[in-house]
Amino acid sequence: MKIAYLGPPGTFSEEAAQLVAEEGDELIPFSNFPALISAVETAVADLAVLPIENSLEGSVSTTLDLLIHETHLQIQREVVVPVHHCLIGPPGAKITEIQHVHSHPQALGQCRRFLSRVLPDAHEHAALSTALAVEQVVKEGDTTHAAIGTARAAERSSGAILARYIEDFPNNATRFIALAERDHPPTGRDKTSLAITTPQNVPGSLYNVLDELAADGIQMTKLESRPDKTVLGQYYFLIDIEGHRLDEHISAVLERMRAKADNFQIWGSYPQFQPD
Repeated sequence: MKIAYLGPPGTFSEEAAQLVAEEGDELIPFSNFPALISAVETAVADLAVLPIENSLEGSVSTTLDLLIHETHLQIQREVVVPVHHCLIGPPGAKITEIQHVHSHPQALGQCRRFLSRVLPDAHEHAALSTALAVEQVVKEGDTTHAAIGTARAAERSSGAILARYIEDFPNNATRFIALAERDHPPTGRDKTSLAITTPQNVPGSLYNVLDELAADGIQMTKLESRPDKTVLGQYYFLIDIEGHRLDEHISAVLERMRAKADNFQIWGSYPQFQPD
């Protein structure tokens, strides 16, 4: 298979793609999230791997909005990648001389404590990816600039690691999803992701939909909201539940939920990630 991921090589997205890939699969880097979606929709790739949730910074809004508004692709897999960040500079850089720090906004947010304590006066600069930030800092060679990225990105670019494990919490992890034209067949240990809207100005409308899960003893593992981008105060509710949409009891509950919702999207059913 061909697997699209957010490049360049050396990102956590590449690591996630490697977890999804099997021997002989080809990994193809792309520069932005919409390009990953388009790669699968146009048969350039079979799967697209995108980050959807981080344990420190929460959901990745770009991925959620693509799923809600811009694609019919289904979630086929999920993987969880431990996230460990390094501060990386060009050869000869010293941490005491760093005045600028570059990285993806998620990485900057995940290292907030380190930055405020060790580099409180450094200017922060957003980049499209951690690996690209490292590559640019090392290439330009200005020893007052550093980037936050992976140890592999430092190795690939011949950068100097100035500090390791700078994330705010040691259990930092990012959940990635693999999107495809179809979701995964039932395995017996699955998860289903949904997006719904409920009738406006109707007290208890969300409760009425979710009550169908409680009535059948179905575990809801996640609930959050996203603006629907049409009217202020209107939201999509994003729900993860245990079970596969093709399981008989899950299918029946989903149909009852659909009847009570205004808009009802099933993003796919897929195996729950099991760490080694």
